[in-house]
Amino acid sequence: MMTQTIRIAAAVIIRADGQTLLVRKRETTAFMQPGGKIEPKETPSSALLRELVEEIGLHVSPEDLHPLGYFEAPAANEAGFTVSADVFLIEIGNIHIARSAEIEELRWIDPEKPGDITMAKLTEHHILPAFLQKRAGG
Repeated sequence: MMTQTIRIAAAVIIRADGQTLLVRKRETTAFMQPGGKIEPKETPSSALLRELVEEIGLHVSPEDLHPLGYFEAPAANEAGFTVSADVFLIEIGNIHIARSAEIEELRWIDPEKPGDITMAKLTEHHILPAFLQKRAGG
């Protein structure tokens, strides 16, 4: 059986203190990077800019997006689907973030010690390790 793929764009949002933002969507248990599905005719960066405004009220420009990589993993909230993600780093300093749209909860974490939270496979096994490697100069 072929799995279907969901194309998304997501952001590792980094605060001035080095903490990164995870979000949990309504009626889900797994935390993940903010972002969302790429619509037809959208580029990953334009999709991400739109999703960040919708989900957390964050307005950034394309120049603020720094590519981290392309990752794939089983989808956290849709059984039988694979999620493929273009992921970008965004440093926001101390800009205030607030949840909206389908976001139920925001959580700032230390990417090296995220604590006892349920994370999407894409976040836990791909995005955070890639971010930590990049931050360490790898």
